[in-house]
Amino acid sequence: MPFKSKAQRRKFAELLMTGKISDQTYEEWNRSTGRKELPERVKPKTGRGAKAKKRSTSKTKTKKTTSRSKARKR
Repeated sequence: MPFKSKAQRRKFAELLMTGKISDQTYEEWNRSTGRKELPERVKPKTGRGAKAKKRSTSKTKTKKTTSRSKARKR
């Protein structure tokens, strides 16, 4: 499987240095990538992850005056 980004290649190199993956695994990935120009980071797909809640548009409510509120104003 080829590397998708430069950051992923660096991460695999770090795992190789710490002994968490074998030299054979790293070389397999490196060979399958070839000489491609890789992006620094792969952008996440849109529409994935946490979605923001839509704000509901509040309608302005008109205050109706009742006979009770008119009586208090006097």
